[in-house]
Amino acid sequence: MKNIPHDYYLRFVDAAVYAAVIDFHCKGNFTFHKAFRQCTGLHSLSESQLAQLSGNELALYPDMGLTIDMKISERDREKWLYRNESCEKFSPALLKFEEVEKLVSPLVSRTAETHKRGYPSGGALYPVELFICKLTDDIGEWPAAGHVLHLLPNSRKFEVMQDKSTIENIKSAVLTSEAIGSPSLAIVYVVYLPKNLFKYRYRGYRMALMEVGSIYMLVEVQAKQLGLACRPWSAYTDTMLCKGLGLNPALFLPMCVHLIGKGEQHENV
Repeated sequence: MKNIPHDYYLRFVDAAVYAAVIDFHCKGNFTFHKAFRQCTGLHSLSESQLAQLSGNELALYPDMGLTIDMKISERDREKWLYRNESCEKFSPALLKFEEVEKLVSPLVSRTAETHKRGYPSGGALYPVELFICKLTDDIGEWPAAGHVLHLLPNSRKFEVMQDKSTIENIKSAVLTSEAIGSPSLAIVYVVYLPKNLFKYRYRGYRMALMEVGSIYMLVEVQAKQLGLACRPWSAYTDTMLCKGLGLNPALFLPMCVHLIGKGEQHENV
């Protein structure tokens, strides 16, 4: 079969492996809902402890002084390929759909004759699916009535999701804080678990995490080239996000949300 139905992979999955991975994944889920704000917490660390422990490097022998300086000049540093800093607050701004196409173009197949894409995938499984969600009506020439598109990298097409979620439904599932401002777009990186596990079993889950990191770093670099602001975002609840996308949460695992738009520095540009 050239075009395999997505549930065809279930024929080849070990049920015990599948259940164990789902159970492990759910341990890392967050619950963001106003009804639980006063009765849930993540940790009991103080702000001073967080400041000490966050953004730090891990030196294995901090008291021995056995280090070697890197010989890199500031001029050399400017030549590096690196992402911009995460956007602290997005501003309402017009985004054109052609910018969306350019943003995801490094992720599609390189030629019509190969399945190889712009990022590595263990065993060429490519278990990570991209869902592109419109968070505002200010995206020029959006090609469909629906607000969510699914990237088909081999055929270089967008599949129109048939779920009838409104922009407000999607925003409520994705954005749990108004402090982030108004991003125009959210790319949701989702692992389709049957495709992920049938070949490498438990190891496949680790490979999927690696693949998500490869993809969103590639998107970050492409966004920098396009003058777009980004912020990887994990403040969402898996089941609510799947509902907003019209996906079965028993089969599709959201791994990361990537907020895209224009930063406040673009307001007057």
